[in-house]
Amino acid sequence: MGTDVTGSRTTLLVLQGADQGIRFEIGGDVVTIGRGAQNDVRILDTEVSRRHATLQLRGGGYGIVDAGSSNGTFVNGRPTEGQQLKNGDQIQIGRTVLLFTQTSIEDPSHVASRVNLVATIDEVERSQIVGSVGRDAGQALAESASAGYSQVRTPGTPLDVLYQITEEAVRPNHSMDQVLQRILDLTLQAVGADRGCMLVADNRTDRIEPRVLSFRPGVASDQTMPVSTSIVEYVIQHGHGVRTSDARRDERFDPGHSILQSGIREAMCVPMQGRYELMGIIYVDTTTPNVSLDAEPGNPHRFGEDLLALLSAIGRQSALAVEINRYQQALVSAERLAAVGQTIATLSHHIKNILQGIRGGSYLIDMGLQDENNELVRKGWDIVDRNQERIYHLVMDMLTFSKERQPALARGNVNETVREVCELMQGRARECHVTLQLSLDEQLPQSQFDGEGIHRAVLNILTNAIDALDGRDDGRVVISTGLDEATSHVFVEIADNGPGIAEAELPRLFNIFESSKGSRGTGLGLAVSQKILREHGGEITAKSRLGEGATFRLEWPAAEDDQDDSHDVTGQTESQTRSPG
Repeated sequence: MGTDVTGSRTTLLVLQGADQGIRFEIGGDVVTIGRGAQNDVRILDTEVSRRHATLQLRGGGYGIVDAGSSNGTFVNGRPTEGQQLKNGDQIQIGRTVLLFTQTSIEDPSHVASRVNLVATIDEVERSQIVGSVGRDAGQALAESASAGYSQVRTPGTPLDVLYQITEEAVRPNHSMDQVLQRILDLTLQAVGADRGCMLVADNRTDRIEPRVLSFRPGVASDQTMPVSTSIVEYVIQHGHGVRTSDARRDERFDPGHSILQSGIREAMCVPMQGRYELMGIIYVDTTTPNVSLDAEPGNPHRFGEDLLALLSAIGRQSALAVEINRYQQALVSAERLAAVGQTIATLSHHIKNILQGIRGGSYLIDMGLQDENNELVRKGWDIVDRNQERIYHLVMDMLTFSKERQPALARGNVNETVREVCELMQGRARECHVTLQLSLDEQLPQSQFDGEGIHRAVLNILTNAIDALDGRDDGRVVISTGLDEATSHVFVEIADNGPGIAEAELPRLFNIFESSKGSRGTGLGLAVSQKILREHGGEITAKSRLGEGATFRLEWPAAEDDQDDSHDVTGQTESQTRSPG
């Protein structure tokens, strides 16, 4: 069933949990999943073990194996020690739910090349139609499946088939093609067709073109599939589903007719009628090589009115799936454009301010050179240099925030990183009349961290603290380090005696482009610092009251290993007894 693929892509999308919205690209024979920073898929969930599970490549697909986790691994709500995954499976670890997606869909242009739209003599072709149903024929079935039904499902019944197709229509998927491919595969099973294709209207041109193609197992799938343009046009014009006669038994067709030459025995074609417009058509057929004409002499037709009504209902559900997908894509595009617009407007504002500073400094340098005034040149250069630093840090923050990455962990002493940051900011602190006070734990053991990442996180927080104190006579920032024995977390704490932060602003503090510094702030620094700490499996917390200064605490695990901490079992009883959603 299905088609040969021109390429594949495997991803895990976080549907629920602290990392909601993050998509992980999967590659390689073994992919580790867990809370530890060494994992290929890093999940920042306290109920996830350091190394929780692994994805293992098996025969072209991935299987998941629990790695002896504390709270277990669930696939589609059922606990598992290990099993093969299929497209659309939902994996739950801790309180995090991930959608497994393995794209194996043909490129639409490749599908189009494998569908042969056969132009036949209109009158002869239409006389082949022996049955039709109106556009409302399958409506009752479709509505029953959409609303669900309370009676026990009987496998293979029309309602059961439509129930499965409804589930596929609302299942989270990577693309519309995946939804339609799965629906078409189920359709062939349900109506007993050998081949099938969906021709879908392009949402830009309204042209109805082949989109997905499917073959029953055992049917040659390396050849093109002929589709009668006359029948397709009839269905589009009249909005009716139709079925054709058994061409081998119909005396109206001589052996040289194109239908017989194409190997078509019977066919059904139905519209994919949406709420307000036609979304496309579904075309299925049976072929002569795989059917014995003498098998059922009293019943020459494999397709009947009941199957045509079922296919019409499937067409209705398929159209709704296309409509939903278009709405989602339009919504995502609108939100993406809005986000891009906000980003460009915000960054343009900050870059403009920086360029104005550089321009002012350049003007002083020019005046100093003309007057041979070295003091004026130095003053202008200091302004240019400061703004060069600002634009450098802005670009680095943009790069850090824009991509998911694994921290380059190495053993080291965080005190050395903190000292480097303080030395770098001494000049800025003196300009703002701010005293930097170090209170470092000299007994602090070595820990694992990304030196460059922690350097940037501490630098951003310290820069904010100094800016908050600019203009005060008694400005002071205390930077301390230590080890929290209870959690085995290393911490860096930065406390200032500035104006403080309003309680209402604290929940929004780490949102991107949220800044309490007015035109001086980009709204990137705190968001980037939080991202870096979370990549380390840590967190930044802030305490503040208006008029009483602010304290920011950066903390992360002192060491990473494959052993679970005792707090990994937190919530174990609940996670193991509840039914994951």
